Amino acid sequence: MSGPAHGQLAIGFLPLVDACLPILAHAHGFAEEEGLDLRLVRDVSWATVLDRLLYGHSDAAHLIAPLAIATTLGRGRPAQPLSVPFVLGLNGNAITLRNDLADEAWPGEGLGDPRAVGAALAAVSARRVLRFGVVHRYSSHNYMLRYWLAACGVPRDRFETVTVPPPFCADALESGEVDGICVGEPWNSVAVERGAGRIVLATAQIWRRGVEKVLAMREGVLEERRPAFEALIRALCKAGRHFIDPANWDANAALLARPEYLDGNPHLIHRAISDRLLLAQGQEPVHYPDFMFQYREAANFPWVSQAAWLYTQMVRWEGGGFDAGEAARAARVFRPDIYRSALRGTGEPLPGASSKVEGSLAGLTQVGTQQGAMTLEENRFFDGRAFDPADPEGYLAGLP
Repeated sequence: MSGPAHGQLAIGFLPLVDACLPILAHAHGFAEEEGLDLRLVRDVSWATVLDRLLYGHSDAAHLIAPLAIATTLGRGRPAQPLSVPFVLGLNGNAITLRNDLADEAWPGEGLGDPRAVGAALAAVSARRVLRFGVVHRYSSHNYMLRYWLAACGVPRDRFETVTVPPPFCADALESGEVDGICVGEPWNSVAVERGAGRIVLATAQIWRRGVEKVLAMREGVLEERRPAFEALIRALCKAGRHFIDPANWDANAALLARPEYLDGNPHLIHRAISDRLLLAQGQEPVHYPDFMFQYREAANFPWVSQAAWLYTQMVRWEGGGFDAGEAARAARVFRPDIYRSALRGTGEPLPGASSKVEGSLAGLTQVGTQQGAMTLEENRFFDGRAFDPADPEGYLAGLP
């Protein structure tokens, strides 16, 4: 019997709900339908996921988007170019504060108002430095948290972030090592269930359609095995359609909870899948639509403008000044050309453009397409700013 047409692909991942698409592509046979044999490799931190990818122990990885750009630019280690032909999801993170701080920052019910919570934290920061756990220095968690705090008037010398791998975020909050955490599910829910903290914000309240996890691989490996990766993109799209169907939530929550995947509580995973959050111990879950965003509205399309926004945040928080050459290399990490090539001729809608003004949509907007029809919903930043990828320097100059 002959093997799969495209052979095996090893994919590294962390035990987070937004690792769902490669897991479901493997478990439900979507990869096999596309001639692929997927081998999933679970890790405990983004550093180990990246190391395994760079040393060739995995072919692709579930990765935080800014880390793919930082690795390509040589931030923190020798430069190794990575490519991102597929976005695994938008948002899906939350900010959980220690109970005493949550009571001070948002004494009301439900999810907080970003401006009100930020203003309260600005007042606290005048008394003491705030400490937050984020999953990696080069993560959207870090950049979104910093973007929000700065826009709310918290001086950059009155808060700090420390790296805590997702499975240990609840421990760090419970021990008092940090005042708050910004992490993906199910780890906010784990902290809440333990009584260690209270969820006050979803990151989708900061940037409604913010890029989060991506499928990343070494640039050379993508070129060598392009047919296999295009087959993987098609399999992941099938997994995305399956994932968002409410009829599949029970089965998928149970599957993701297995020891070899998230090794977690299927009840907590089901809540994340269905956009319901338990904000505090003993309360009823609240529904926040599109808390996780794995499919629809070109959620999986690698918009070049999103890579460009991440680069501006890298410059903003690390210093060194804007560099046009670096900005161009950062933008090239996202590969809409591969995404288009993989899905041309299928039923998947393809946007007509590869870049857009981020944060510019206040409601339903029909956009031009290369294939199919597409309507995008609100994608605003909470402070009303928009990012025009044609003028990143002007954008940086206007930030607080």
